[in-house]
Amino acid sequence: MGIVEGITEFLPISSTGYMILSADIMNFWDKDKRDLFIVFVQLGAILAVIYDYWGRLWTAFMGLLTGKADGMTNPRGLGISLIIATIPVMVVGFTLKDFITGTLFHPLVVATMLIIGALLIIYVEKHPRPIKAQEAEHIDFKMALKIGLAQCLALIPGTSRSGATIIGALWFGASRKSATEFSFFLGIPVIVGAGLLELIEKKDVLQTGQDWAILGVGTFVSFVVALLCIRLLVTWVSKKDFMIFAYLRIITGVIVLLAYFVFGYQIQG
Repeated sequence: MGIVEGITEFLPISSTGYMILSADIMNFWDKDKRDLFIVFVQLGAILAVIYDYWGRLWTAFMGLLTGKADGMTNPRGLGISLIIATIPVMVVGFTLKDFITGTLFHPLVVATMLIIGALLIIYVEKHPRPIKAQEAEHIDFKMALKIGLAQCLALIPGTSRSGATIIGALWFGASRKSATEFSFFLGIPVIVGAGLLELIEKKDVLQTGQDWAILGVGTFVSFVVALLCIRLLVTWVSKKDFMIFAYLRIITGVIVLLAYFVFGYQIQG
Protein backbone atom coordinates (compact mmCIF):
# COMPACT_ATOMS: atom_id res chain seq x y z
CA MET A 1 0.00 0.00 0.00
CA GLY A 2 2.88 2.35 0.72
CA ILE A 3 4.40 1.60 -2.67
CA VAL A 4 1.08 2.28 -4.42
CA GLU A 5 0.79 5.64 -2.64
CA GLY A 6 4.38 6.65 -3.37
CA ILE A 7 4.06 5.90 -7.08
CA THR A 8 0.63 7.40 -7.66
CA GLU A 9 0.51 10.51 -5.42
CA PHE A 10 2.00 12.90 -7.96
CA LEU A 11 0.65 11.29 -11.11
CA PRO A 12 -2.68 12.53 -12.55
CA ILE A 13 -4.30 9.14 -11.97
CA SER A 14 -5.72 9.47 -8.41
CA SER A 15 -3.60 8.02 -5.63
CA THR A 16 -6.68 7.75 -3.40
CA GLY A 17 -8.52 5.89 -6.12
CA TYR A 18 -5.71 3.39 -6.66
CA MET A 19 -5.32 2.99 -2.89
CA ILE A 20 -9.03 2.17 -2.55
CA LEU A 21 -8.85 -0.33 -5.41
CA SER A 22 -5.63 -1.88 -4.09
CA ALA A 23 -7.07 -2.19 -0.57
CA ASP A 24 -10.16 -3.87 -1.98
CA ILE A 25 -8.14 -6.35 -4.03
CA MET A 26 -5.83 -7.19 -1.11
CA ASN A 27 -8.62 -7.14 1.49
CA PHE A 28 -6.43 -4.72 3.43
CA TRP A 29 -7.57 -4.09 7.02
CA ASP A 30 -11.14 -3.36 8.06
CA LYS A 31 -12.91 -0.29 6.68
CA ASP A 32 -12.25 2.18 9.53
CA LYS A 33 -8.52 1.42 9.72
CA ARG A 34 -8.24 1.33 5.95
CA ASP A 35 -9.90 4.74 5.51
CA LEU A 36 -7.53 6.25 8.08
CA PHE A 37 -4.53 4.60 6.42
CA ILE A 38 -5.46 5.83 2.93
CA VAL A 39 -5.67 9.45 4.08
CA PHE A 40 -2.75 9.49 6.53
CA VAL A 41 -0.20 7.57 4.43
CA GLN A 42 -0.19 10.46 1.94
CA LEU A 43 1.84 12.37 4.51
CA GLY A 44 4.83 10.22 3.58
CA ALA A 45 4.63 11.29 -0.05
CA ILE A 46 4.21 14.97 0.79
CA LEU A 47 7.19 14.84 3.14
CA ALA A 48 9.20 13.76 0.09
CA VAL A 49 8.17 17.02 -1.62
CA ILE A 50 9.23 19.06 1.42
CA TYR A 51 12.58 17.26 1.48
CA ASP A 52 13.24 17.57 -2.25
CA TYR A 53 12.13 21.19 -2.62
CA TRP A 54 13.22 22.47 0.77
CA GLY A 55 15.27 25.37 -0.63
CA ARG A 56 12.47 26.86 -2.73
CA LEU A 57 9.86 26.25 -0.06
CA TRP A 58 11.99 27.93 2.59
CA THR A 59 12.61 30.89 0.29
CA ALA A 60 8.87 31.21 -0.36
CA PHE A 61 8.10 30.94 3.35
CA MET A 62 10.65 33.59 4.34
CA GLY A 63 9.49 35.79 1.49
CA LEU A 64 5.94 35.53 2.77
CA LEU A 65 7.04 36.54 6.28
CA THR A 66 9.59 39.23 5.48
CA GLY A 67 8.77 40.39 1.97
CA LYS A 68 12.37 39.70 0.99
CA ALA A 69 13.79 36.84 -1.06
CA ASP A 70 16.90 36.69 -3.21
CA GLY A 71 16.23 36.85 -6.91
CA MET A 72 12.44 37.22 -6.57
CA THR A 73 10.64 40.36 -7.75
CA ASN A 74 7.52 39.31 -5.85
CA PRO A 75 8.82 37.44 -2.79
CA ARG A 76 5.39 36.99 -1.22
CA GLY A 77 3.80 35.87 -4.49
CA LEU A 78 4.20 32.09 -4.30
CA GLY A 79 3.27 31.91 -0.63
CA ILE A 80 0.12 33.98 -1.06
CA SER A 81 -0.85 32.05 -4.22
CA LEU A 82 -0.58 28.77 -2.32
CA ILE A 83 -2.73 30.12 0.51
CA ILE A 84 -5.37 31.35 -1.94
CA ALA A 85 -5.40 28.02 -3.79
CA THR A 86 -5.73 26.09 -0.52
CA ILE A 87 -8.78 27.91 0.87
CA PRO A 88 -11.48 26.43 -1.44
CA VAL A 89 -10.60 22.77 -0.84
CA MET A 90 -10.26 23.34 2.91
CA VAL A 91 -13.75 24.86 3.10
CA VAL A 92 -15.43 22.26 0.88
CA GLY A 93 -13.48 19.35 2.36
CA PHE A 94 -14.25 20.30 5.95
CA THR A 95 -17.94 20.81 5.14
CA LEU A 96 -18.43 17.55 3.22
CA LYS A 97 -15.83 15.36 4.94
CA ASP A 98 -18.23 12.78 6.41
CA PHE A 99 -20.15 12.44 3.15
CA ILE A 100 -16.95 12.00 1.14
CA THR A 101 -15.38 9.31 3.33
CA GLY A 102 -18.69 7.62 4.17
CA THR A 103 -20.23 7.52 0.70
CA LEU A 104 -17.70 8.28 -2.03
CA PHE A 105 -14.85 6.01 -0.86
CA HIS A 106 -16.10 3.22 -3.11
CA PRO A 107 -14.44 1.50 -6.09
CA LEU A 108 -17.38 2.21 -8.42
CA VAL A 109 -17.09 5.93 -7.75
CA VAL A 110 -13.36 5.65 -8.36
CA ALA A 111 -13.83 3.82 -11.66
CA THR A 112 -16.33 6.37 -12.94
CA MET A 113 -14.18 9.37 -12.02
CA LEU A 114 -11.07 7.75 -13.47
CA ILE A 115 -12.78 7.66 -16.87
CA ILE A 116 -14.29 11.16 -16.60
CA GLY A 117 -10.94 12.59 -15.52
CA ALA A 118 -9.20 10.87 -18.42
CA LEU A 119 -11.55 12.52 -20.89
CA LEU A 120 -10.78 15.92 -19.37
CA ILE A 121 -7.03 15.26 -19.66
CA ILE A 122 -7.43 14.32 -23.33
CA TYR A 123 -9.49 17.45 -24.02
CA VAL A 124 -6.97 19.79 -22.37
CA GLU A 125 -4.05 18.10 -24.12
CA LYS A 126 -5.80 18.45 -27.48
CA HIS A 127 -6.57 22.14 -26.86
CA PRO A 128 -3.37 23.74 -25.48
CA ARG A 129 -3.63 27.24 -24.01
CA PRO A 130 -1.12 30.11 -24.24
CA ILE A 131 1.46 29.95 -21.43
CA LYS A 132 1.24 32.78 -18.90
CA ALA A 133 3.35 31.29 -16.09
CA GLN A 134 6.65 29.57 -16.90
CA GLU A 135 7.56 28.93 -13.24
CA ALA A 136 5.47 28.16 -10.16
CA GLU A 137 6.53 31.54 -8.75
CA HIS A 138 4.87 33.23 -11.75
CA ILE A 139 1.37 31.92 -10.99
CA ASP A 140 -0.65 34.97 -10.01
CA PHE A 141 -3.45 35.17 -7.45
CA LYS A 142 -6.27 34.89 -9.99
CA MET A 143 -4.80 31.76 -11.54
CA ALA A 144 -4.11 30.34 -8.08
CA LEU A 145 -7.79 30.75 -7.12
CA LYS A 146 -8.88 28.94 -10.27
CA ILE A 147 -6.45 26.09 -9.56
CA GLY A 148 -7.77 25.95 -6.00
CA LEU A 149 -11.34 25.62 -7.25
CA ALA A 150 -10.25 22.86 -9.64
CA GLN A 151 -8.63 21.07 -6.70
CA CYS A 152 -12.05 20.77 -5.04
CA LEU A 153 -13.00 18.21 -7.69
CA ALA A 154 -10.28 15.96 -6.28
CA LEU A 155 -12.35 15.46 -3.13
CA ILE A 156 -14.21 12.87 -5.22
CA PRO A 157 -12.03 9.71 -5.12
CA GLY A 158 -10.80 8.79 -8.57
CA THR A 159 -10.52 12.38 -9.77
CA SER A 160 -6.90 12.87 -8.61
CA ARG A 161 -5.67 15.90 -6.70
CA SER A 162 -2.57 16.03 -8.89
CA GLY A 163 -4.67 15.57 -12.00
CA ALA A 164 -7.16 18.29 -11.09
CA THR A 165 -4.48 20.82 -10.16
CA ILE A 166 -2.00 20.04 -12.95
CA ILE A 167 -4.54 19.81 -15.75
CA GLY A 168 -6.44 22.79 -14.33
CA ALA A 169 -3.22 24.83 -14.19
CA LEU A 170 -2.40 23.89 -17.80
CA TRP A 171 -5.84 25.03 -18.90
CA PHE A 172 -5.45 28.32 -17.03
CA GLY A 173 -2.08 29.08 -18.64
CA ALA A 174 0.70 27.48 -16.60
CA SER A 175 3.58 25.67 -18.26
CA ARG A 176 3.88 21.91 -17.69
CA LYS A 177 6.76 22.34 -15.27
CA SER A 178 5.15 25.17 -13.28
CA ALA A 179 1.79 23.34 -13.17
CA THR A 180 3.43 20.19 -11.84
CA GLU A 181 5.58 21.93 -9.23
CA PHE A 182 2.73 24.17 -8.06
CA SER A 183 0.64 21.02 -7.64
CA PHE A 184 3.43 19.51 -5.52
CA PHE A 185 3.59 22.59 -3.29
CA LEU A 186 -0.18 22.90 -3.07
CA GLY A 187 -0.42 19.38 -1.75
CA ILE A 188 1.55 20.26 1.38
CA PRO A 189 -1.11 22.15 3.39
CA VAL A 190 -3.97 20.06 2.01
CA ILE A 191 -2.47 16.62 2.64
CA VAL A 192 -0.81 17.50 5.94
CA GLY A 193 -4.04 19.05 7.22
CA ALA A 194 -6.23 16.16 6.06
CA GLY A 195 -3.85 13.51 7.38
CA LEU A 196 -3.48 15.02 10.85
CA LEU A 197 -7.20 15.72 11.14
CA GLU A 198 -8.04 12.15 10.15
CA LEU A 199 -5.54 10.78 12.68
CA ILE A 200 -6.91 12.95 15.49
CA GLU A 201 -10.51 11.98 14.76
CA LYS A 202 -9.94 8.26 14.18
CA LYS A 203 -6.88 7.40 16.27
CA ASP A 204 -9.03 5.20 18.51
CA VAL A 205 -9.43 2.65 15.70
CA LEU A 206 -5.70 1.88 16.06
CA GLN A 207 -5.94 -0.33 19.12
CA THR A 208 -2.59 -2.13 19.17
CA GLY A 209 1.07 -1.41 18.66
CA GLN A 210 0.92 -3.49 15.50
CA ASP A 211 -1.78 -1.18 14.11
CA TRP A 212 0.45 1.85 14.66
CA ALA A 213 3.41 -0.02 13.18
CA ILE A 214 1.45 -0.81 10.01
CA LEU A 215 0.53 2.86 9.64
CA GLY A 216 4.14 3.89 10.24
CA VAL A 217 5.60 1.41 7.77
CA GLY A 218 3.16 2.43 5.05
CA THR A 219 3.96 6.12 5.60
CA PHE A 220 7.72 5.55 5.54
CA VAL A 221 7.57 3.43 2.39
CA SER A 222 5.41 6.02 0.63
CA PHE A 223 8.04 8.67 1.51
CA VAL A 224 10.90 6.64 0.03
CA VAL A 225 9.04 5.67 -3.14
CA ALA A 226 7.66 9.19 -3.71
CA LEU A 227 11.16 10.64 -3.31
CA LEU A 228 12.32 8.40 -6.15
CA CYS A 229 9.34 9.32 -8.35
CA ILE A 230 9.19 13.13 -7.98
CA ARG A 231 12.12 14.03 -10.21
CA LEU A 232 11.17 11.36 -12.74
CA LEU A 233 7.77 13.00 -13.14
CA VAL A 234 9.19 16.52 -13.49
CA THR A 235 11.60 15.23 -16.15
CA TRP A 236 8.74 13.45 -17.91
CA VAL A 237 6.37 16.42 -18.08
CA SER A 238 9.11 18.72 -19.34
CA LYS A 239 9.34 16.57 -22.47
CA LYS A 240 6.04 14.68 -22.86
CA ASP A 241 2.30 15.12 -22.38
CA PHE A 242 -0.11 13.38 -19.99
CA MET A 243 -1.94 11.26 -22.57
CA ILE A 244 -0.43 7.99 -21.33
CA PHE A 245 -1.97 8.66 -17.91
CA ALA A 246 -5.36 9.34 -19.50
CA TYR A 247 -5.25 5.96 -21.22
CA LEU A 248 -4.17 4.27 -17.98
CA ARG A 249 -7.13 5.84 -16.18
CA ILE A 250 -9.56 4.62 -18.83
CA ILE A 251 -8.16 1.08 -18.81
CA THR A 252 -8.34 0.87 -15.02
CA GLY A 253 -11.85 2.31 -14.86
CA VAL A 254 -13.16 -0.03 -17.55
CA ILE A 255 -11.60 -3.09 -15.87
CA VAL A 256 -13.26 -2.24 -12.54
CA LEU A 257 -16.66 -1.61 -14.14
CA LEU A 258 -16.46 -4.85 -16.14
CA ALA A 259 -15.41 -6.80 -13.05
CA TYR A 260 -18.44 -5.52 -11.18
CA PHE A 261 -21.20 -5.44 -13.79
CA VAL A 262 -20.17 -8.31 -16.10
CA PHE A 263 -18.24 -10.77 -13.95
CA GLY A 264 -20.06 -10.08 -10.69
CA TYR A 265 -17.01 -9.21 -8.58
CA GLN A 266 -18.33 -8.13 -5.19
CA ILE A 267 -16.61 -4.85 -4.44
CA GLN A 268 -16.53 -4.17 -0.72
CA GLY A 269 -15.83 -0.42 -0.74
